[in-house]
Amino acid sequence: MQEKKHIAILGSTGSIGTQALDVIRQQPDHFVVEVLTSNNNADLLIRQAITFHPNAVVIVDVSKLDYVRQELSAYPVKVYGGEQALAEIVEMDSIDLVLTALVGYAGLKPTLNAIRAGKHIALANKETLVVAGELVTALAKEKAVNIYPVDSEHSAIFQCLAGEWHNPIEKIYLTASGGPFRGRDKNFLSSVKKEQALKHPNWDMGAKITIDSASLMNKGLEMIEAKWLFNLKPSQIDVIVHPQSIVHSIVQFQDGSMKAQMGLPDMKLPIQYALAYPQRLKSEFPRFDFINYPSLTFEKPDPESFRNLSLAIHAMEKGGNLPCIVNAANEIAVAAFLKDQIGFLEMSELIEECMNRISFLAHPGYEDYVQTDAETRKMALELIPV
Repeated sequence: MQEKKHIAILGSTGSIGTQALDVIRQQPDHFVVEVLTSNNNADLLIRQAITFHPNAVVIVDVSKLDYVRQELSAYPVKVYGGEQALAEIVEMDSIDLVLTALVGYAGLKPTLNAIRAGKHIALANKETLVVAGELVTALAKEKAVNIYPVDSEHSAIFQCLAGEWHNPIEKIYLTASGGPFRGRDKNFLSSVKKEQALKHPNWDMGAKITIDSASLMNKGLEMIEAKWLFNLKPSQIDVIVHPQSIVHSIVQFQDGSMKAQMGLPDMKLPIQYALAYPQRLKSEFPRFDFINYPSLTFEKPDPESFRNLSLAIHAMEKGGNLPCIVNAANEIAVAAFLKDQIGFLEMSELIEECMNRISFLAHPGYEDYVQTDAETRKMALELIPV
């Protein structure tokens, strides 16, 4: 019998983290929880630790460290706190695979540390590759570390490439649901509220990625991620709107043949595929039935109305630290939109302003990314009306 994989989940209390634990609960013969971390959801982290018996947990918000320690004092679980602990915990010898399910830029440093320690990565934190794709992929190659994509679109591409690694890719198509505002124009978008933007038609996700999906920024970030994951030129990456979210992505090969990966919109499937790779484990996930979906439709995205997609594509094409600028400005813009400080279309204006004003670096190193991120956030915050 194959040995169980020992999994560290960074961001275990978020949407991907909780679904990953559901997968692990259903596959007790294959996975063991080694580490769980949360930014500030202490109560859920405590409940998860009691249920899954990890070796260690990290609560990033140090003001809650004593509380977590006290609640877990009767259990054989090591408890750490702070950002440094989050970055270092991934180096534990007992970890086989690190699932990075943190939101945003916060995932970069722990992911780099895990790669340096030789840990294979299940990547749900696309911002890591958006911000520093060149750095991350070069380090992974140097350390012989595999990066398994968890995003449904990139998992789909990865699955389509099984057995095809020697065959050149002509093009990939990342599918987009279009979000809750598909087909709407700028006039409509100018007055939408967060409550509308948070109602995704197909996927159950956290607030940040749901807003990114509504603005199509998520698809732009996924294009940048795909460039690094699959070593593609920007011209080889396209986006197609597919409202039913059944075809998760498509690979076109140089002979004109295309492969698509299909299934119901359920994140547990790509999570399990990344955790178990190269195995396909038997699951009880709901099955797709063609009869329930008599029509699968496809259409072009509208980059005029959804300018975030155009901004991200420009950043992908120019490279350097521009994707880092876009990511940082977008994180601030989304947070401001969720606080009703700026409107839906004003997110694009804020991002574009930062792209124009922050210094461009063609060949940034790690410290350059850190500085770019900090400078962009500072400027973005200053641009938000008080």
